[in-house]
Amino acid sequence: MADQNDQFRSRLGTPVFGTDLLGRFVFTPGIDALAPEVQIDIWFLVRDFDAFTEDNDPYGEHDFGAIDHPIAGKVFWKIDYYDPSFTMGSEDPSDIAQTRRVLTVMLASEY
Repeated sequence: MADQNDQFRSRLGTPVFGTDLLGRFVFTPGIDALAPEVQIDIWFLVRDFDAFTEDNDPYGEHDFGAIDHPIAGKVFWKIDYYDPSFTMGSEDPSDIAQTRRVLTVMLASEY
């Protein structure tokens, strides 16, 4: 699943072509209130995040991260797995046919 999550996250802020990994990117009001250039910087930091360790990624899924931004402060991102209608959790998150990912980016203060 780590490869799928990395591939999905790598699409943040870019057009989507030729992928079966479907989902949505969601930003909280705190992120939305930031200046556009700060939002773009955060997108790049989330997209390129690779500081996974056993402490912050114990299951090896690459589905959560925390970054420090000089203007926004601590920012969290998380990938959750839903069924194709986005109403329930996916029965098998590794099966891309029955899973839709939602990547949420938020200020730590909004958690």
